[in-house]
Amino acid sequence: MTFASMIYPGKSSETQALLLADSIRTFAGTFSHAPIWYFTPERKQKLSGTVKDRLHTLEVSVTPFRISSEVLRFPFAGYVFAAALAESMACGRADFLAWLAADTIILREPKDFVLQDDKNLGVRPVHHTLVGSRYDEPLDPFWALIYRYCKVPEDRVYPVTTVIDGTRVRPYFNAGLLVTRPRKHLLKAWRDTFLKAYREPSFQEFYRKDERYAIFVHQAVLAGVVLTTFAADQIHELPPEYNYPLHLYTQDRTERCPLRLEELTTFRYEQFFKDSEWMKKIPAKEPLRRWLAERIPR
Repeated sequence: MTFASMIYPGKSSETQALLLADSIRTFAGTFSHAPIWYFTPERKQKLSGTVKDRLHTLEVSVTPFRISSEVLRFPFAGYVFAAALAESMACGRADFLAWLAADTIILREPKDFVLQDDKNLGVRPVHHTLVGSRYDEPLDPFWALIYRYCKVPEDRVYPVTTVIDGTRVRPYFNAGLLVTRPRKHLLKAWRDTFLKAYREPSFQEFYRKDERYAIFVHQAVLAGVVLTTFAADQIHELPPEYNYPLHLYTQDRTERCPLRLEELTTFRYEQFFKDSEWMKKIPAKEPLRRWLAERIPR
């Protein structure tokens, strides 16, 4: 198992990266000593010396990579690029690559990251439907374009249920947690397809109609590439205890809503800790509250 993520220079990204690495080393059980790789785009601004020292203490390797400023400016393009780079480095060195958004915290040993022999990808559905395609409705123009561009076979489309609003949609996976077999080169296919697609005039028409299409096109292309690459029985939907969105906790009315974070294996948080009253709002017991409070800058 190798864990990988992305880090940008700046307080917010650096804090997230430190939290993720610290949580792996503290809570990941048999995986707590697994390699952790971070990737950062080469820019004039550099990671702070304090953060680099702390990452070194946590035995995290940081790899700079080159990417054009134009590509990097597009939402999540750097993230897709870095994921493919992590996969290429992991080939021959890791059986499994856990590509994680930096705003992830691991609370328990992620045993489900070790995929069964007949599975090639571990994923979670998206949090909200947003630009997703409802399974019981006709394919809308955006997703018809995604499927046509990615050459998705019709017989590979099946329903998944979004995490927070509980809607049945066509396969639409959260890009913040992908467990892959590097030798399958899925993340390379994602990058290559995305880099060709996002500039296409047919996609840009959707960006002009609604900026959410630009924000989430990387995730939609991921869904298309996954369906083209793997049959449904090769895709493992990780349990609800993985990749839970803490920042959407108050919106969760599903039966799967956890009472406490301690029930989870991994969770995401986005801007949750920017709230000055997060300690009052977080559904967690005192030991976890204290662990977080010691690591989150005030």
